[in-house]
Amino acid sequence: MLVPKDLDLLLDAARAAGDIARGYFNASPDVWEKSDGQGPVTEADLHVNRQLSADLQSARPNYGWLSEESEDSAARLSTEYQFIIDPIDGTRAFIEGSKDWAHSIAIAKGGVVTAAVIYLPMRDAMYTAALGQGAALNGTPINALPNKQIETATVLSSKPNINPKYWAGAVPPFKRTFRSSLAYRLALVAEGQFDGMLTLRPTWEWDVAAGALIVTEAGGGVSDQKGLTPVFNNPHPQINGMVAAGGIHSKLVAALA
Repeated sequence: MLVPKDLDLLLDAARAAGDIARGYFNASPDVWEKSDGQGPVTEADLHVNRQLSADLQSARPNYGWLSEESEDSAARLSTEYQFIIDPIDGTRAFIEGSKDWAHSIAIAKGGVVTAAVIYLPMRDAMYTAALGQGAALNGTPINALPNKQIETATVLSSKPNINPKYWAGAVPPFKRTFRSSLAYRLALVAEGQFDGMLTLRPTWEWDVAAGALIVTEAGGGVSDQKGLTPVFNNPHPQINGMVAAGGIHSKLVAALA
């Protein structure tokens, strides 16, 4: 399913995106609030989006395009392959001067992600995966944690997800911590820095498409909050939350209401 050199294309595009974003970082970029409470966007997000669109769509003009910062078009639904892009995931972190933001770039076919890159320019961290070929950080293979004990687990999650209403019984006694970028959370799970991550609200595909492949290629499990395998390139590009983890994945899903 993987087109030869697709991953190389994403790597080159991510590096170019990083060069652009670094120029705006801690340089007081213009910031706007999106409509409908969708959060902030900066001139850096838009510049990166333009560059990614130019680089990727010129190289693969027959691929569909889904990006947080582009107007969506139903034309992508009739393409064989699709780019799924978040130019800067963790825009609030970017604005605040934190290094925890990322470029999230994926290619999907038939609802399945086939190539993925998550790049954190300020941390010099390039997470990559290709379907059936494993996952890596800066070229070195990575693996999710095998720990199966939820009681000793560390889980990346926002605080609202710990509300008892989301859980079938008592909230599991894992240690919760947080990173603002969903893509980075997924990458950290794939790297084995944390046991798992979860987000229980409707989740935009561009936030998690790349990370979902990187986690599964690192040997972890990825599902929506009901335990179903996520499908990408939906007409409305959201999925029902995401649970990603190493050995505790099935226990996390089973504990949810």
